[in-house]
Amino acid sequence: MRVATEIKLTDRDRMTLTRWSRGRSTPSRLVLRAKIVLLSAEGQMNKDIARELGTLKKTVALWRNRFAQQGLAGLEKDAPRSGRMPKARAAAARKIVEATTQERPAHATHWSTRSLAKHLGVSATMVQRVWKTNQLQPHRIKTFKLSNDKHFAEKLVDVVGLYLSPPEHAIVLCVDEKTQIQALDRTQKSLPIYPGRCGTLTHDYKRNGTTTLFAALNVLEGLVIGTCMARHRHQEWIKFLAQIDASTPPDVDLHLIADNYATHKHPKVQRWLQRHPRFHMHFIPTSSSWLNLVERWFRDLTQQRIRRGVFHSVEQLQAAIMEYIEHHNDTTEGYTWTAKAAHILEKVRRAREVLNKTPSE
Repeated sequence: MRVATEIKLTDRDRMTLTRWSRGRSTPSRLVLRAKIVLLSAEGQMNKDIARELGTLKKTVALWRNRFAQQGLAGLEKDAPRSGRMPKARAAAARKIVEATTQERPAHATHWSTRSLAKHLGVSATMVQRVWKTNQLQPHRIKTFKLSNDKHFAEKLVDVVGLYLSPPEHAIVLCVDEKTQIQALDRTQKSLPIYPGRCGTLTHDYKRNGTTTLFAALNVLEGLVIGTCMARHRHQEWIKFLAQIDASTPPDVDLHLIADNYATHKHPKVQRWLQRHPRFHMHFIPTSSSWLNLVERWFRDLTQQRIRRGVFHSVEQLQAAIMEYIEHHNDTTEGYTWTAKAAHILEKVRRAREVLNKTPSE
């Protein structure tokens, strides 16, 4: 009499198999295989497992032995099937890929499974299957922008050099304004979170005014100097520079990394900088806000404190921002820039080559 292969599970294997067997999004074939192995580990016979799971005895034996030989990896992949793929199906798959990547529908910006299926005379299920196999997602798009600054390389090397090798006896600060921050009040109270339901916000809101945040991020220490003002003219920028001057040790040079906003280069700002020689301005290339680390901090502020916030007045909004800055300064560990200028320039070069080869619309 044949004896079924004994199955022994580690704690990690058992946890993974249990997750697969209960997963709502797990493929049904993998759910079945996980249940077979779990019941096998309990010492049940193949015929009893087959009866309980409503499958064949040989199916139970197959996956029981496969797990014993290959472990979890053996359950995830099916063995290659004999025979060739039908020519008609292969040809249809090629047409789906070609149409998705090289054509656009006449009255839309991108294909859907149904519109492409109708265009090619195939089923929507087949289009979906081919897209998944080839990792095609025409409904998604990512934005990008390459700088056309004539001095891109020089400015990039200058700024990245400050990040990777800051000058001695100096502080590197990333500075910028976050303008038009709205104090939004929702028209109804939000519903609380509980298991099975996420938090809610009404789609409509009441505007209670705006404010502008001026911020300077100390790259090495991660500390932020910030203030809120009603406007963002050169007058407010000079006031913020004076705040930076008063908030930093007077015996160190200050290297400020900023964008090319006209306010930062106003003649009165230039005269103020001449009277304060410890300030050294470094401007990033145009269309390169990703090079200014304070933009990353602005993103965190928006996601963690502003976007879901409810503010009945501008003063309440400003107080929330300043509280966030205070909390950030108490918990920050600083920022570390790792990308070298040569690596970035090589990526930009490759991107330009692709753009030059791509026909414009």
